[in-house]
Amino acid sequence: MKASQFFISTLKEAPADAEVVSHQLMMRAGMIKKLGAGIYSYMPMGLRVVRKVEAIVRDEMNRAGAVELLMPVVQPAEFWQETGRWQAMGPELMRVKDRHDRDFIIQPTSEEVVTDIARQELRSYKQLPKNLYHIQTKFRDERRPRFGVMRSREFIMKDAYSFDRDEVAAKASYQAMAKAYRAIFDRFGLRYRAVAADSGAIGGDLSEEFQVIAATGEDAIVYCAGSSYAANMEKAEALAPQSPRRAASQSLVKTPTPGKSTCGQVAELLKVPLDSTVKSLVLATDQLDDRGEVVKTQVWLLLVRGDHDMNEIKVGKVPGLDTGFRFATVAEVVDHFGTKPGYLGPIATKQPVKVVADREVAVMADWICGANEEDFHFTGVNWGRDLPEPDVVADLRNVVEGDLSPDGKGVLAIERGIEIGHIFFLGTKYSEPMNATFLDENGKPQLMQMGCYGIGITRLPAAAIEQNNDERGIIWPDSIAPFTVVICPIGMDRSADVKAAAEKLHDDLLASGVDVMLDDRGERPGAMFADWELIGVPHRVVISDRGLKEGQLEYQHRRDAQATKVPAGEVLGFVLGRLKA
Repeated sequence: MKASQFFISTLKEAPADAEVVSHQLMMRAGMIKKLGAGIYSYMPMGLRVVRKVEAIVRDEMNRAGAVELLMPVVQPAEFWQETGRWQAMGPELMRVKDRHDRDFIIQPTSEEVVTDIARQELRSYKQLPKNLYHIQTKFRDERRPRFGVMRSREFIMKDAYSFDRDEVAAKASYQAMAKAYRAIFDRFGLRYRAVAADSGAIGGDLSEEFQVIAATGEDAIVYCAGSSYAANMEKAEALAPQSPRRAASQSLVKTPTPGKSTCGQVAELLKVPLDSTVKSLVLATDQLDDRGEVVKTQVWLLLVRGDHDMNEIKVGKVPGLDTGFRFATVAEVVDHFGTKPGYLGPIATKQPVKVVADREVAVMADWICGANEEDFHFTGVNWGRDLPEPDVVADLRNVVEGDLSPDGKGVLAIERGIEIGHIFFLGTKYSEPMNATFLDENGKPQLMQMGCYGIGITRLPAAAIEQNNDERGIIWPDSIAPFTVVICPIGMDRSADVKAAAEKLHDDLLASGVDVMLDDRGERPGAMFADWELIGVPHRVVISDRGLKEGQLEYQHRRDAQATKVPAGEVLGFVLGRLKA
């Protein structure tokens, strides 16, 4: 490829709304153009990266025995109504109507459509197992799209779906996909971790995320350096304290704390450690009648140590809260506690509430909490003496560095990551409501067991950039670079020798199967080099009149501090050797 025939559009400065490095560099390198909030055009340079990602994913999926198809972006609402996700997905699901006033959705994922295909086509156990995948545009109406293509509204995803006759076979399919995903991400040349994860809106009871390690990542990855344990923050378990609750050593005292409404402020005022305080979080669950109207509301008080943060995913697994909860309104808080938030606690509430204590709080003694009166807190609070034992004790919090690893093999550490892949064992979550059955050996219908496997095709380049960049621009891994080699001839428009050498090397590399770019634009060396360093092509060869007279060309990898002089007659073999290395 020659630059004069291609489309190159670099910028010196990133747009003001580009927050993270990948967004800034993709815009500056001319890889994407913003069309609207969370909606981008992929320019030729960026599309080449996307196509290379797709090719690797497709190759490994095919190698693993998955079969490609293509499902529509626009899907009839009735399939989503069958599974209940028409309501459950909420405002992220883009709903549209056709000219006949029929409801459709712009798909965020394709479980319903592929399950409909399976229930029509996979009729016998002899047709199982089967894994169907596609690479297709998705749309999720994000409340606040941000970070460029990292969290956009329109994106491309590879999603695959396995169908099996029983749970044992389904979990074997899951493990085959887990192996394929590792092969895929190994080929991208990125540092990543596979971590245990919560299944979220997709559902299922076995789930792993694949996270690219990056300091700017949205997700917190929890791992144990002394073992193979790894999980995302939503999934990582905070073990119960190993030591029993201490005996009470302080009296219960109602202590003035004027204007101090947070645990940090109270701890500072009273000159006590933050971990001696307990924060109160008030939730509510609503019981609805057949018309969807609230007939009863239950208020819950969650107690978490002052230096810890509540984990909403874990809270959503507490019995009674597992069918859905919301944060209580200020009016509900005042009605049940007699005061506004900031001074709440479990002692002497105005109305009964369900008390759920985190495991750490359940073994605390002499702790501090709100007194249900503005400007006052209780100190010296103890279970059993000052208030009943909690109704429920559960793991409610995010883990922190230094917590014991759940596998008992060390302590936990935390790093940041960007999710680029997620695999789920679904079981019958979709096959049951959609009646996707097959006939077993005895001719009896059985529900198919399903798995679901996704890779963020357009998110992956952004994740790669977050992990591979410097002050000059992007540094692509060879496998997904828009071009693997760029030839930069100096004075090509003025020197027949430079032009001939550049075109010969270009043609030789092309004949060797190398994705090569020849910059024949006639740019000054500084501008030319700056463009390709910004774009991030990993291998560069510079050809100049002076170098040709000396019988040498210059090779430089994007990560190298200095160029390497290579004899002109050996440059093809040298570059090919570096590509193999």
